Amino acid sequence: REEFVLNTPTLNSMKWWPGTLGVIATHAVVMAKLLIGDSDHGVHAFLLQIRDLRDHSHLPGIKVGAIGPDYNFSAADNGYLILDNVRIPRGNMLMRYAYVDPDGTYSKPPMDKLMYATMMESRVSIVEGVSFGIPAAITIAVRYSAVRRQGKMTENDPMETKVLDYKTQQHKLLPLVATAYAFVFCGHFMMDLLSKCVEEM
Repeated sequence: REEFVLNTPTLNSMKWWPGTLGVIATHAVVMAKLLIGDSDHGVHAFLLQIRDLRDHSHLPGIKVGAIGPDYNFSAADNGYLILDNVRIPRGNMLMRYAYVDPDGTYSKPPMDKLMYATMMESRVSIVEGVSFGIPAAITIAVRYSAVRRQGKMTENDPMETKVLDYKTQQHKLLPLVATAYAFVFCGHFMMDLLSKCVEEM
């Protein structure tokens, strides 16, 4: 039969932490080693249905669930996935670059690095995501420090001093302003670099 068998026989081979896997997802793109006979062709992507579309129950051979709350990122619904000899059709392998014929003949991609393009994109998106979060947070802190007044520099000051005028507050905030700019520039640079790399591949 034209099938692949997905299996996670060890603790190290189980999937841990993918977003929306804990409760929400009904399907997953699973990265797994492609073994044909005695040949190991490296990691490839496979489309796998993990839950029933009618009652959301686990499909046979599949154990999936939430890993529990995590700090500051609970909306991600991170989960785990354990597979016990789950059979999927040959067509469920994502074969844009690499291909497996019905007779089991493997055709490798023109470049081995193509198989890791999706992982590169996810890592770059983390940096780009930070470039939104840090600037937003530091903007709130600086604006608040510019309007919040606390204490006086001297007894003759008519008004209390802005918190931002204190050297200790500047020492805390200004390096973070620089860090925010650095992440913005780095995020843009990495997205541009990724786009160029994908085009060249």
